[in-house]
Amino acid sequence: MAYSPRLKEEYKSKVVAALTEEFGYSNVMQVPRLKKIVVSRGVGAAVSDKKLVDYALDELTTITGQRAIATLSKKDVASFKLRKGMPIGAMVTLRGERMYEFLDRLVTSALPRVRDFGGIKAKGFDGRGNYNLGVTEQIIFPEIDIDKINKISGMDITFVTSAETDKEAKSLLTELGLPFQKN
Repeated sequence: MAYSPRLKEEYKSKVVAALTEEFGYSNVMQVPRLKKIVVSRGVGAAVSDKKLVDYALDELTTITGQRAIATLSKKDVASFKLRKGMPIGAMVTLRGERMYEFLDRLVTSALPRVRDFGGIKAKGFDGRGNYNLGVTEQIIFPEIDIDKINKISGMDITFVTSAETDKEAKSLLTELGLPFQKN
């Protein structure tokens, strides 16, 4: 039997039934699902020091388990000494089993390590069923060794769902285990 992530099995067995009951879907294919998770990180100081992008790539690769790619600037900005095509960030797009594994690690081990954690804000929805989450420190992930990092920096995590509305997306992400704040 092939390996399947815990959250993927939980989605199939519990989440689909719960969302169908809540929203009254007539078909299983109408139930919203998580399409991908994008983890990105901007490195503004990379204009002067190119090695900072390499550190960011290594850290994102370690955190997600998938090789990160450098993001390039789209235009020239003279006041920032930025040229078109310069590497200024790093990103990873996770799909399938790696996506569920990352989400599981984020919910069970990384988010509880945030100082004074009371849940994540529910204001990060974009109106189309996608959710953005900002993490202020990369050291909340257990894969990162504090002694080996050169600078504490944050990252953005985007959850792209097939939900039509923010309410459906919030219900999906809550069922998958994301701890939203209580109002």
